[in-house]
Amino acid sequence: MPDDNSRTVLVIDDDQDIVSLVAMVLEAEGYTVQTAADGREGLQKLERDMPDLILLDMKMPVMDGWEFAREFHARHDSKVPIVVLTAAADARRRAEEIGAQGWIGKPFDLDTLVVVVDRYATLREQ
Repeated sequence: MPDDNSRTVLVIDDDQDIVSLVAMVLEAEGYTVQTAADGREGLQKLERDMPDLILLDMKMPVMDGWEFAREFHARHDSKVPIVVLTAAADARRRAEEIGAQGWIGKPFDLDTLVVVVDRYATLREQ
């Protein structure tokens, strides 16, 4: 269980290299990181523990980001912000399509990742 000062980020992405990099960077910043390889696994993780932020890839096998977002909003009356993590040319549009609070385009700068996560990980409290 994380301490009271630690924020939890759930990273849902099928690219294991990206997941490992994001986890390493965010853990170095003091975050607790949970991971899922697709939307279905992400929903299963949410049944056990609700994170402070979800980083969501859009194109994944099994359950993509669009389906995950629909299921998440239908199942959970939660204020957890979603930030889309996508290689799509228009990351902002992808985020708007699912009602996400923010977006990060791939490839991304690690400093930008930290700034965006810091910005949105505190929204759940408000």
